[in-house]
Amino acid sequence: MLIVVVVLVTVAAGVSLGLLATGDDGGPGGSQQGRSAAGTSEAASPSAPSRMPSPTPTPTRAYPVSKAPRTIPAVESHTAARGPGWRPARGQRVVVSDAELADEGRIVAGELGLTYAGEKDDVRAGDLRLALNDDEGADPESYTMTVRGGRVTISGPGEAGVFYGTRTLKQEVHGGGTAPEGVVRDEPAKPVRGFMLDIARKHFTADWIEDRVRELGDLKFNQLGLHFSDDQGFRIESDSHPEVVSQQHLTKAQVRKIVQLAASRHITVVPEIDSPGHLGAVIAAHPQLQLRNVSGVATRGAIDISNPDSATIVDDLLNEYAGLFPGGQWHLGGDEYQALTVSDPEVTYPQLAAAAREAYGSGGTVADLTTGWLNDRADTVRAHDRVPRAWNDGFFRGTSVQPDKEIQVAYWTGKEIGARLPVEYLRAGRELINYNDEFLYYVLGQPQTFVYPTGERIYEQWTPRVVRGTVAVPAGYDEQILGGSFAVWCDLANAQTQAQVAAGIRMPLRATVQKLWDAGKPELSWTEFRALADRLN
Repeated sequence: MLIVVVVLVTVAAGVSLGLLATGDDGGPGGSQQGRSAAGTSEAASPSAPSRMPSPTPTPTRAYPVSKAPRTIPAVESHTAARGPGWRPARGQRVVVSDAELADEGRIVAGELGLTYAGEKDDVRAGDLRLALNDDEGADPESYTMTVRGGRVTISGPGEAGVFYGTRTLKQEVHGGGTAPEGVVRDEPAKPVRGFMLDIARKHFTADWIEDRVRELGDLKFNQLGLHFSDDQGFRIESDSHPEVVSQQHLTKAQVRKIVQLAASRHITVVPEIDSPGHLGAVIAAHPQLQLRNVSGVATRGAIDISNPDSATIVDDLLNEYAGLFPGGQWHLGGDEYQALTVSDPEVTYPQLAAAAREAYGSGGTVADLTTGWLNDRADTVRAHDRVPRAWNDGFFRGTSVQPDKEIQVAYWTGKEIGARLPVEYLRAGRELINYNDEFLYYVLGQPQTFVYPTGERIYEQWTPRVVRGTVAVPAGYDEQILGGSFAVWCDLANAQTQAQVAAGIRMPLRATVQKLWDAGKPELSWTEFRALADRLN
């Protein structure tokens, strides 16, 4: 005989839930009951003669209140409930309510060993349903994950948020785990969660980069920066200027595959052709474009921005690669132009001084000319609907020519000549992305004063507002700080193998995204966080 028992419990949010007991065979003994407006459950009891006392059944199974998911990054909130939770099993379906979620559905179905069934309106036991909601004005990266009645529904206002919900679910059921009963509501604190890779100084294989894309996607990163041009190499195939390409490089077909894989994980690939410095590989094929001082001595990596042919070749490359990288972001570089590291640029580089006066009048300076170069390159990429960014030492104090206000500041250091505090950029109203070299720079071989960053230090001491050194900028500027990016630089390219780099950045990446998803003090200790990362692999 099957016995139905309804037990009332009140969870933290004040919602009463009907719990199911089981029958003699240990299977479900009834269905969840509806809730009245007052929060009480209504259940029909089996009919019996009025003279006979009703038996008092005893449940054969009860569920404890669920615990919040343990994921990296941690979820924002979880409303607990009682119930069996959900775990994937062969034969269960992934269904979508909106055709736009087909890619997300296929990915998670393949990962969890489920059947992708496409758009369906019916409901089956064990279903994982993905849906778009009409929550206008909500963060498109937000999502809600509801585990109830042996099924899961992940919904959000945008495809990215639904994808992130599947990452939470994937981590929860990793290794045979169970997604806990209840409701997760989650969204990131920062819209930019990046990882930058220097493939110019060191060649990384396409397979290795693809592995990082999958890792980044599972951790809810949303940008991958590729610095592919520098003094040591130019690492992507070129049709407009094949002569500048290094022997070891990525083909365009390989890059398209990386970009496509990244897009499927809602990761934007942000290319960087650094100029007017760090152009040694381009100059090697065009030595007539190299900057020389008043004595005729070549300046390493610097292109002569007074020569119109310099702008032509750089714009050729920017225009070419705009078709290869369809994302909305572009990194222009702009850092460490050696003409501005000498005590008197106008005397040392008279050709630059003459070009500055011609362009900007008698008071024009080399810094003005360099700022004009940056603005011109910003115009080039903006014509392709890209938002430009540049390193903070590509912005100069006291120039008559001002950098375009739409150029975002990629703030990495305060060690340059004439260093400016982060608040100077923020006070001017600029948006800023945090690349703080004190915490987020993994420089191969640890040259100069660099040391390999640790996940523990990032986890315990860094936040997106810690832009320079170890001191946070005032909280009032928080919204202008779009997020941050962990960066691998290959100054001493042979100091580590690809495998060593992947192992070395594993915990720093996890700590970085935790603080970009939630800048507050983490709930877990570092020891607990590291153990969680090891469990999730």
